[in-house]
Amino acid sequence: MSLTEALGRMQGIQSMIAELTRPAQTESTAALKSAAAASLATGTGTGDAGSFTDALTAALGGSAATAGTDTTGLSGGLGLGGLGLGGGAGLGALTGLTAPAPVAAPAPVAAGTATGTDVVAMAKKYIGVPYVWGGTNPATGMDCSGFTQRVFKDLGVEIPRVVSDQMKQGTPVASLAEAKPGDLLVSFGGNHISIYLGNGKAIDAPVPGKTIQIRDAWEQQSNLTSIRRIVPAGGAS
Repeated sequence: MSLTEALGRMQGIQSMIAELTRPAQTESTAALKSAAAASLATGTGTGDAGSFTDALTAALGGSAATAGTDTTGLSGGLGLGGLGLGGGAGLGALTGLTAPAPVAAPAPVAAGTATGTDVVAMAKKYIGVPYVWGGTNPATGMDCSGFTQRVFKDLGVEIPRVVSDQMKQGTPVASLAEAKPGDLLVSFGGNHISIYLGNGKAIDAPVPGKTIQIRDAWEQQSNLTSIRRIVPAGGAS
């Protein structure tokens, strides 16, 4: 490899690092789609993961038709292997560097008195915690259902570990228009779960390389599998 080629390769790596450290709204949607496909296809084993990732990509401003389909990682396309930087561990370490510190914990809630408002406040405590498939520990990372389980556990409310069981808890809500802060939004047959905040917002642990964050609720009535109310409804967030 010539010096010019080496410098070009290094510049490419620096650009990738810059992409990985940008806020969620400017991160490469193609990379996000690839990570989501890998995570959801293996992490849930149910529902239409392809439709989920297409919807998420479109919601973030990308194109499902043109987004990349390689679910094995990013090192091949960037040529990182040739410089000894390939492999999932290297990129995983990079994506985990930018998580902001979680917000302060809300005031304790007496057992059996939690409402949707309390759920929202507790969920916001974990903003910035990285997504980790299978994770249930805020110190190391959580996946979507690990996050929702943790939030309710903090409030003294026990719900099952996985989405397929969580989506059967509490009472059903007929439509997104009737959803209240603190309700669980389950989409695409159980591929994903988030917490509704009200006013068109939701919070979730999305996909690898991302952190728990508040976002516009991209879920629509057409792709919602279930809306569940676990505790009494809360007010608008």
